[in-house]
Amino acid sequence: MVSHAGNIHYLTGFTGSAGVLLVNERQAVFFTDGRYTEQARQQVREARVVIARKAPLLAAAEWLQKHQKGRAVVGIEATHMAVAERDRLAKLLPKNMRIKPTPPMLEQMRMIKDAGEVELMRRAAVLGSGLFPVLKEKIRPGKTEIDVACELEYAARKAGADGMSFETIIAAGPRAALPHGRAGGEKIPRTGFVVCDFGVILAGYCSDMTRTVFVGHADDEARTFYGAVREAQQAALEAVRPGAPVSDIDSAARNILKKAGLGRFFTHSTGHGVGLEIHELPRIAGEQQETLQPGMVITIEPGAYVPRKWGVRIEDMVVVTDTGCEVLTPTTKEMICI
Repeated sequence: MVSHAGNIHYLTGFTGSAGVLLVNERQAVFFTDGRYTEQARQQVREARVVIARKAPLLAAAEWLQKHQKGRAVVGIEATHMAVAERDRLAKLLPKNMRIKPTPPMLEQMRMIKDAGEVELMRRAAVLGSGLFPVLKEKIRPGKTEIDVACELEYAARKAGADGMSFETIIAAGPRAALPHGRAGGEKIPRTGFVVCDFGVILAGYCSDMTRTVFVGHADDEARTFYGAVREAQQAALEAVRPGAPVSDIDSAARNILKKAGLGRFFTHSTGHGVGLEIHELPRIAGEQQETLQPGMVITIEPGAYVPRKWGVRIEDMVVVTDTGCEVLTPTTKEMICI
């Protein structure tokens, strides 16, 4: 039983918000409701579509009661199904069926993108990168972060994006020290770093990038700080290759920042997988056991954040190739002062 929207999209092409997919050794059946009658018929591939007059989970359970004879095990997506849903399903199923939590099998499959997926993500990355000039034009002292974010998102839709991959981060001055400082009503100060983290969705696939600019005159301390993060990001990029443990990529970035005396200010993992969702496997972090394989699309995004002062993050999206990696984010990483 597949109930997570991202996995349903991956398997069937369906992009609606309500659906359950059942797969057994003989067939695949997709359940949705009347809101998605035409959409399901247009989008769903490799599965029979059932338009139910009740919740898809209930319709799927009733189908199992009718069509699945004898003892059976129903695997559920344990990392996505809520406890209440699981309990409801257990009450609906007959006693000859038991529920079994499954590991994230589909998420493991989705880690490796095929050539068509990579091309879609390349196009999404190019579209996202093309928005960086908008930021350079709109970021000005006295303007609010949310105004900059809104103008960026408007430009993204005008350029053909289906939407944004996540809530845009524009974090200026001391707020640049917040790794997830989503754009708010704060005004951009006369001097300081501005972290700009954003991405677009194109044909269902996400892009993700971060660039940090400086407003005003950057002194030697600011340039040294930025340079350390850029060096860390470059070291991590150079470590990306098939067979490399993801922990090595994380270490490559972290070691540079430690040498610069900034190790304690790097407070998150070095990256993550991207695809139909903005955060996918693998996680690029020190404690992870995964090794890189060709076709994985990941972010490389080290940062350093000094509380109440400033922060810098630089992020590219890359695809692992047979020999190393291809950077999908064609945007300069030179320090830009506005």
